[in-house]
Amino acid sequence: MMEPISQITVTSNKNNEPVIIEGNLDKLYCVGIGTDAAVFRSYEIPQYAFKVFATDKLFKKDMELNVYERIGESSFFPSCYGQGHNFIVLSYEEGITLYDAVVKGIHIPPQVIEDVEQARKEIYSKGMNPRDIHLKNVIMNEGRAKLIDVSEYMKEGDDGRWAYLKRGYKDYYHLIDGKAIPIWMVESVRKWYNIHSAKFDYREFTEKMVKLFKIKE
Repeated sequence: MMEPISQITVTSNKNNEPVIIEGNLDKLYCVGIGTDAAVFRSYEIPQYAFKVFATDKLFKKDMELNVYERIGESSFFPSCYGQGHNFIVLSYEEGITLYDAVVKGIHIPPQVIEDVEQARKEIYSKGMNPRDIHLKNVIMNEGRAKLIDVSEYMKEGDDGRWAYLKRGYKDYYHLIDGKAIPIWMVESVRKWYNIHSAKFDYREFTEKMVKLFKIKE
């Protein structure tokens, strides 16, 4: 798999925007794009996922490998099988991200939220810090959850992302359950939070979002 991956260039973007992919994708296809890396699946060995990091984000690859080694076997996370110069090899996880579930109006059951809570407890028990858990980092399959992108679990501090998502699910999810939310609206929420996260007011924010959704309902 080294040759197909070597023909791909992943470049990071400013302002925490998704990476840019360039190169030959004849033997691979992209299944996910983040701010540090892109994930590819092979037509020949589809059971694996190849997470290719941007050149200036290779330190994230090393951090992620360290986390997967400490996690070991877990029903809440992919398995990690190895690495190359700018990529790691993971088990491919079937399902849909919570981001896509919201955009497509697919029901997110309470069990998914509980699975994330249990995964977080597992990470804490192994001496790490489950950060950066957001809609694109949770895969839902048959009503259960798996977490992806563990590169920040060695950092300190609480970024608040999951706490606010869990609270929003409890307080407001019933208002949008089964309804497809426009991508522009979800992206507006994401960008607004990134800008105001240091002084985030949950109630003010959710009230604005509810009003906005009613306008477009």
